[in-house]
Amino acid sequence: MAYRAPLSPSLCLSHSLFLFPLLFACVACQCKNPPIIFNFGDSNSDTGGLVAGLGFPVNLPNGRTFFHRSTGRLCDGRLLIDFLCQSLNASLLSPYLDSLAGSKFTNGANFAVVGSSTLPKYVPFSLNIQIMQFLHFKSRKLEFATAGSGSSINDKGFQNALYMIDIGQNDIADSFSKNLSYVQVTERIPSFITEIKNAVKALYDQGGRKFWIHNTGPLGCLPQKLSLVQKKDLDPYGCLSSYNAAARLFNEGLRHLCQEMRSEMKNARIVYVDIYAIKYDLIANSTKYGFSNPLMACCGFGGPPYNYNVKVTCGNHGYEVCDEGSKFISWDGIHYTEAANTIVASKILSMAYSAPPASFDLFCTS
Repeated sequence: MAYRAPLSPSLCLSHSLFLFPLLFACVACQCKNPPIIFNFGDSNSDTGGLVAGLGFPVNLPNGRTFFHRSTGRLCDGRLLIDFLCQSLNASLLSPYLDSLAGSKFTNGANFAVVGSSTLPKYVPFSLNIQIMQFLHFKSRKLEFATAGSGSSINDKGFQNALYMIDIGQNDIADSFSKNLSYVQVTERIPSFITEIKNAVKALYDQGGRKFWIHNTGPLGCLPQKLSLVQKKDLDPYGCLSSYNAAARLFNEGLRHLCQEMRSEMKNARIVYVDIYAIKYDLIANSTKYGFSNPLMACCGFGGPPYNYNVKVTCGNHGYEVCDEGSKFISWDGIHYTEAANTIVASKILSMAYSAPPASFDLFCTS
């Protein structure tokens, strides 16, 4: 059953979508060799790892917009990481866990899996497990290269690769879900940051030198959180103040970590990307970007104000979904729509939200 939403994108959104292919072309022309990317994270960048690893069903309408079938992405179409790959004319990253995808992993691999966090460790598929999977992947790839079996990534390829990390949202969200106080949640943040440092250090010790690290978005603006939290401390845009404050504190710790690692890790290029600022701007100025109902899910159940019901989630029996082409920021109450991801990607490519400012030739192999 579908509910109808207005189809009135603003000139600003249309302009942004028009310019995005131009940004793609400008970045792609800088790459003389195909880029190699390894990604570690959670559902924000999972391109099918959950489905491949656990057989967990991710049904239509997920994937309806671009792929016209479900690919395991929790989105109506492409994720942010898909747009970043396309900006380099690179193939979309295949999940490391998907043995049936037919990928030879020539341009890297995606270790991200829905639900992943930094802690607890050694629980599938926590960040340190993803790093262990990468170490196994690298060892096997180099064995094939040494044996002359045509492995597409040699030791130099691993050294020149870009290592992306986008994780932490679930650590904060899970802490709140345990009914911890704001102070108790914030006391856990340094341990999350430490695990990210350990991951980067492990990759650096393996020869990695290019790191692209996303901070976490405005957790308190997610329809899921707004629907589930009973006592709401809302900011002027209707988002949960405590959740967003915790996210900002995590981001500040992550920013300081990146500064620290730049001084500690010789020859490393570590770029910190402010996803929070991009996404919060999208919420706060939603009408400017042509989006309606910025705190309401396109796919879910219950209608306004959030269209989220934990018992009837997107793709499961009884869900309702907005019409294709409707301008929503939230797809399923947790993840963004392809339309929103398009704008987030264009903001990243502008270099205005990265520290230090870095063009996407950082992705290119030398």
